[in-house]
Amino acid sequence: MDRSAFTIPVLAIAVLGVLFESEQLTAPPPPDGKVHVKYWEKWTAFEFDAMKHVVDEFNKSQDKIQVDILSVSGIEDKTLMAISGGIPPDVVGLYGPNVTQYADNHAVIQLDDLCKAGGIKEEDYIPAYWNIGVVRGHLYALPSTPATTALHYNRALFKEAGLDPEKPPKTIDELDAMADKLTKRDANGHVIRTGFMPGEPGWWNWAWGPFFGGKLWDGKDKITINSPDNVKAFEWIQSFSKKWGASALQSFKSGFGQFSSPQNAFMMSQNAMEIQGVWMYNFIHMYAPTLDWAAAPFPAARPDLPNPTVIDLDVLCIPTGAKHQAEAFKFLQYVESQKGLEMLCLGQKKITPLRKVSAGFIEHHPNPYIKLFIDMAYSKTTISTPKLGIWSQYNDEISSAFDSVTLMTKTPKQALDDVQGRMQPILDQYLDRLHLRGEQ
Repeated sequence: MDRSAFTIPVLAIAVLGVLFESEQLTAPPPPDGKVHVKYWEKWTAFEFDAMKHVVDEFNKSQDKIQVDILSVSGIEDKTLMAISGGIPPDVVGLYGPNVTQYADNHAVIQLDDLCKAGGIKEEDYIPAYWNIGVVRGHLYALPSTPATTALHYNRALFKEAGLDPEKPPKTIDELDAMADKLTKRDANGHVIRTGFMPGEPGWWNWAWGPFFGGKLWDGKDKITINSPDNVKAFEWIQSFSKKWGASALQSFKSGFGQFSSPQNAFMMSQNAMEIQGVWMYNFIHMYAPTLDWAAAPFPAARPDLPNPTVIDLDVLCIPTGAKHQAEAFKFLQYVESQKGLEMLCLGQKKITPLRKVSAGFIEHHPNPYIKLFIDMAYSKTTISTPKLGIWSQYNDEISSAFDSVTLMTKTPKQALDDVQGRMQPILDQYLDRLHLRGEQ
């Protein structure tokens, strides 16, 4: 059967569905004489409300532009489809790892000249965050809300295990020793509490190699997932399964509740230590306000890799084909101001991507460890996703290897060799496409 005969109609139906939905959800602008800027954002609940407040303040600050914000699920795919269908929004809020894919597809416009004319300067931003929006020397995205990660730990469980809650682990060896003391089994040998699990929450399975000094590619033309440092990281990951039993840990984890719920493993004191982002405070405050917890830099795997942290970022882009690009950028200028970003980031209880931080931002921030998370953004060991348009597929492959290692169906070397073998030809094809288009 000719697969293309099946794929093309399905894709067409999907596009038509998105176009229909977008037309239904974005009503025609009222005849008020203003330019209406359509802004699609992925957030919901309090995160959406924080940006809605910024939008409202912008709309009140002048009388020529009206930004209409809409919460859109599955925004990465729907925006691409809307762009291909000729009815993109004027502004879209994406995730940092989406930027390279969108730039590869020419789906968002370059912002270099607009920023230069509009006074938005690279030197005003924390370098790690500005850099996420840059692909092959051009700027395609501006930061909205950033994050860093740190070790979150349960002070009460530390005390119960005879550990000093004022002295969290500083090295991986210390983390392992403390995790052993914090892990508990019942009378039947079932794990009923873990001190630490590399797979909880499981959002950064790809990052463990870099925590140990590994690289995911050489920045040129070679996948490097099976390098010795990456293998060492996955050997450490597998050590938990060897120590406590792969099936025992899987069975225990299957009882965890959803992240955003009172049954979250950390908030239920089922997992004593875990890597989490600055946003974790929001959910602790919401679902476990009496939890005795603290945050500290994640332990170093090597002395030359101090204070490792995953850099995460939400971004703002102007899609290719947007009808009101100039007006959209006026809105971005407002958001990117110190006032706009601090309003947004304080509303979401995150850090700001700007170097300059007002005393009031820190003073009024409810997260007691906000200064730590800001400092972590300047760490020498910041870890972010590689700038590859094939990242989604690569990430899936690493997660699959992670699962096979934790389940002990493969050795770390076997699992990473398999990823290497599958991804190198895909990278080769990807780079060939860029080269043919004159972009590599």
